[in-house]
Amino acid sequence: MNKTMITLALSLGMMMPANTNAQEMIGKNNIKLESDQMTPEALWAMGRIATAKPSPDGKKIVLQTGYYSVKQNKSHHVLSMMDADGSNQCQLTTTSKNETDPAWIENGTKIAYLSDGQVWKMNPDGTDRQQLTHDATEIEGFKFSPDGKQIILIKSLPYHGSIQENPADLPKATGRLVTDMNYRHWDHYVETIAHPFVANVSAEGIDAGKDLLEGKPYECPMAPFGGIEQLDWSTDSKHIAYTCRTKEGVEYAISTDSDIFLYDTNTNQHQNLCKPADYVAPKVDATKTMATQSVNSKENLKNNVGYDTNPQFSPDGQYVAWLSMERDGYESDRNRLCVYNLTTGEKKYMTESFDSNVDDFCWSDTKDAMIYFIGVWHGTENLYAINWKGEVKQLTDNWADFGSVQMLGDKKRLLMERHSYTECADLYLVTPGKTAAKTKIEQITNENKHIFDQLAKPSVAQRWTKTTDGKDMMYWVIRPPHFDETKKYPTLLFCEGGPQSPVSQFWSYRWNFMIMASQGYVVVAPNRRGLPGFGSEWCEEISGDWTGQCMKDYLSAIDDAADNLAYVDRDRLGAVGASFGGFSVYYLAGHHDKRFKCFIAHDGAFNLESMYTDTEEVWFSNWEYDDAYWNKDQTERAKKTYANSPHLFVDKWDTPILCIHGEKDYRINANQGMGAFNAARLRGIPAELLIFPDENHWVLKPQNGILWQRTFFNWLDRWLK
Repeated sequence: MNKTMITLALSLGMMMPANTNAQEMIGKNNIKLESDQMTPEALWAMGRIATAKPSPDGKKIVLQTGYYSVKQNKSHHVLSMMDADGSNQCQLTTTSKNETDPAWIENGTKIAYLSDGQVWKMNPDGTDRQQLTHDATEIEGFKFSPDGKQIILIKSLPYHGSIQENPADLPKATGRLVTDMNYRHWDHYVETIAHPFVANVSAEGIDAGKDLLEGKPYECPMAPFGGIEQLDWSTDSKHIAYTCRTKEGVEYAISTDSDIFLYDTNTNQHQNLCKPADYVAPKVDATKTMATQSVNSKENLKNNVGYDTNPQFSPDGQYVAWLSMERDGYESDRNRLCVYNLTTGEKKYMTESFDSNVDDFCWSDTKDAMIYFIGVWHGTENLYAINWKGEVKQLTDNWADFGSVQMLGDKKRLLMERHSYTECADLYLVTPGKTAAKTKIEQITNENKHIFDQLAKPSVAQRWTKTTDGKDMMYWVIRPPHFDETKKYPTLLFCEGGPQSPVSQFWSYRWNFMIMASQGYVVVAPNRRGLPGFGSEWCEEISGDWTGQCMKDYLSAIDDAADNLAYVDRDRLGAVGASFGGFSVYYLAGHHDKRFKCFIAHDGAFNLESMYTDTEEVWFSNWEYDDAYWNKDQTERAKKTYANSPHLFVDKWDTPILCIHGEKDYRINANQGMGAFNAARLRGIPAELLIFPDENHWVLKPQNGILWQRTFFNWLDRWLK
């Protein structure tokens, strides 16, 4: 691989002296690439916009951006201010500490933020910094009430529901006595859980607050990815809507049933907005899919037994809206928009005519739109509006993904983040029109222009082909920069994870199609069976059939590309993927009929019997496999699933394979990757194992990230070039 050197005048993440120019601190003017080819080093030199908040009057935007030091192997987050049109951007924070989570308070005259585990505030120009909390426990998130008199503080508390506390006279003991399930989650042992505290705000600062879930063994926000977006204040500052899954141990591990609760700050009363007060959950068999159990009966589904998250009060305070999945145990169920009338108690599912997921939303004050939302359709995440009648209107039609949406204070424009295969995340102002053609989209940040100006971009195309069962499937084709249609290129089949995550216009700092194409590869990325954005029937065909039509779809896409795109070299094909994509690679390794010359599998499931009891979120295995492997009354789908586990076809492996895994990956344990590598070597097949003792399902540390990319392309170059 041709490695590009990047010269930085100053190391990212260094101690930043006050009054130092922001351009100098992050090295924007000093990054020089040796070629116009995207490389791992260039990718990790990019600034990453994490969050942005518009001022109440809509005239200013405060944003958080992260920069990464490869040398120091860490990140540094800073806050900046700009006008709403993107002009006059200036950096507000200049210390060596991470400063994050900006929020406007005091009618837009101050900005609150987190620094060193405490809440601070400052003027919009960065002056007059004051520490507001002096809590003995680190603050992980916060949200001020609209009247500014109270604040929600997120803190983690000790929890021993699944792991017993060690004896006090053994303070250096490292053993953990586990007494129930949910003892590990994502990448950590569950020895703390997050609780929201409601604290008072005064001229003297912020007190420690009252634990909203005092004495309860439940978490809010919910692990592993939930944040302050899972709670919201009512417009009159009297109520808090919050998300909570009231389960522990085995019940937690097998169920996705979370609810939206309404908390009265005056009476300390909690009301479940999803279920009646006398609701009793039906008994379930923990070793079988929830799909066919009484918890998901037609009658019980009225009680919001699925995954309910992210409540938002309407501007007039009369309603609460949230994201709602219908069925218990199904983490990839269609995300609908539920609206609850606080006066009548009526619930209405607004997006039933949109046969895909709602991924983010915000309330509107206009007559034409009650709520704006973003959702995936045909491989893109675009903006939609819905009115009280449930009529959905598409307002953008970009070959891109919009990742978030917020209403500006002028009630006319939206602040949105957007990215694509060839553009990293930046901020945009969107003025909705009557149609997508009349919607105005203005880019207001260009965080990495200094890098992209030096890079040649790949070209992106959509292509449709027929599947083996006669249906139409769309796949993306990403072609190298300086593409020459007279040449033949090595080509990669990209296998998506999830298994129900869209192959939309995502930008990733690992699975980055621009860097793959820049290294001289054509990328074929199918929207195979099991992906959202093509209707629920298409999306749900994956469950219980991991190795059926889905795998045929992969091969249909790569065969169509090899047969009909003259620049695809059918003698130099590789297949790569992570998570379910890694599973796909392991399965294809035994069923590809010599199509591929090499494989790369990252954090993939290899042995499904082992995977069933290895994973920490058992609801996933139950829904996808139907049954525990030891059940004698297994469904036919369960029998088929276990009979087609990749580890049973190693005798047919004949192709070099690179296995990658993180040892802190508790979703798909590292023994899966180790087992696949060991099996390949015992068979005499060329193989390598890249193991990360300190990474989870993702690779997050800068030096590990670059090692990942270099290993990835060295392997591909070895076998395909």
